[in-house]
Amino acid sequence: MGVPEQLAERMSMAEQHEYLRAKFSRRNLMRGGAVTIGAVAGGAFVPGAVAQAAVPTLGVPPTPFGQWGSTAPATETVDGSLVSPFGRHLAFGNDASTEMTVSWQVPLPVKKPFIRIGAHPWDLSRKIEAEVRSLYTPAGVGASGDHTQYYVHAKLTHLRPGRTYYYGVGHQGFDPAEPHLLGTLGTFTTAPDRKKSFTFTAFGDEGVGYHGLANNSLLLGQNPAFHLHAGDICYADPSGGGVTSDTGFDSRVWDQFLAQTESVAKSVPWMPAYGNHDMEAWYSPNGYGGEEARWSLPDNGPDPKNLPSVYSFTYGNTAIISLDANDISFEIPANLGISGGTQTKWFEKQLKKFRASHDIDFIVVFFHHCAYCTSTAHASEGGVRQEWVPLFEKYTVDLVINGHNHQYERTDVIKGDKVVKKLPVGETAYPETEGVVYVTAGAAGRSLYAFSAPDSYEGHVKDVESVASFINTKSGKVNETVTWSRVRYLNYSFLRVDVEPASRGHYAKLKVSGIAETGDRIDHFTVARKAK
Repeated sequence: MGVPEQLAERMSMAEQHEYLRAKFSRRNLMRGGAVTIGAVAGGAFVPGAVAQAAVPTLGVPPTPFGQWGSTAPATETVDGSLVSPFGRHLAFGNDASTEMTVSWQVPLPVKKPFIRIGAHPWDLSRKIEAEVRSLYTPAGVGASGDHTQYYVHAKLTHLRPGRTYYYGVGHQGFDPAEPHLLGTLGTFTTAPDRKKSFTFTAFGDEGVGYHGLANNSLLLGQNPAFHLHAGDICYADPSGGGVTSDTGFDSRVWDQFLAQTESVAKSVPWMPAYGNHDMEAWYSPNGYGGEEARWSLPDNGPDPKNLPSVYSFTYGNTAIISLDANDISFEIPANLGISGGTQTKWFEKQLKKFRASHDIDFIVVFFHHCAYCTSTAHASEGGVRQEWVPLFEKYTVDLVINGHNHQYERTDVIKGDKVVKKLPVGETAYPETEGVVYVTAGAAGRSLYAFSAPDSYEGHVKDVESVASFINTKSGKVNETVTWSRVRYLNYSFLRVDVEPASRGHYAKLKVSGIAETGDRIDHFTVARKAK
């Protein structure tokens, strides 16, 4: 994207952002004496833009959103009836039972975008204005120069728990309530009370292509209540090193990705954690400005501006916590230490709160970099083991889900870096008294990595006593021989988790399954905990 490679390797994300902002200065960005609104703050979205703000006009006064405010260029009027929304994706708000955000894209600026919502497809009388976040990428920044993307968001509140709603998104000239557009409607369902069983799915490292599309089709067939994406979402930045020298960066890949996932994400809340490929230095000092334009996630984390993918939500009897492992990664240190320790402090407070709650049985944590994995590519991240593994064990986290390594791997029950209980396929773990199980589900769609040990999975078990691997530390890679690698499957797959509540004193269960792209089950095990 413009930073010389030898320089970028020594620069943090913030330093790279400043370099790019100076290189592509306001003068360089001027086109006929004006810049699009999306160029504000180095390409960050315009946070307050609603309705007509999606259509910049010549002569708009300097924007109030920072010192890089600029005027907007002339834009021809677009006939809204010719522009169809795409890339719909849902996300829970802070309260999954009463809040939902519906997000989508339009390929051109439109007037007065909105959402209609109702309990029936023939009753969409409730109409709510939507917010537009425009994202401009100038010429010279990767392969997608001089390109503006328009992301639209509508936050819905005061919904009823456990209720299915119908919705349609539109704008002036395109009203989803019109009879000929009823086929564009979608649905979503809010979280129910804690006594209901439900299913959720998870994977990481998807990208755009056939395998990602195939896994999405299988996900939809699981009827999940929500989906967790453990980072490296679309690979618009193919380098993934937190450096900006890769001229292959192309922001338009996001358009392809959101179109690819719409079949699932329009009805299943799509809850991401950010990985190393999701840091894009042009858009903001921490590389997440583009992500802030594309996603509307819960904002209950310790620092929504700098750590936008750090949040939590509860669904039924289960608490879900999303973390940003870029903050603690020794392997890829572009954002190492950006939270100043606040993320880990917040994480422990969340764990303590959820363990004390009488409504929560299970705690599931997901993020990108693996604590335990034997891939020959990235293997294990020492920063995670140092910062968070002691907390997983202290608060007996029930399941940890990662991506980063492009394969499926599942550990035995671990505590103190040691196996405390072997967990063959089909067996049960009891985290209250034993330890933690870790799953790497990074085979959603991108090219696969490799193992140094043979595959071993359901119907094809080949146990080994130990596996030669390595861990990324502050001083570099350190070889280690491990005994905790129980299931290894080197092909495309995802994770399915069936949550079964129980009456007080009986065992509630997480029934966890690894599902191959073929539809075959490659792993299954149970996590059991006495219900409160």
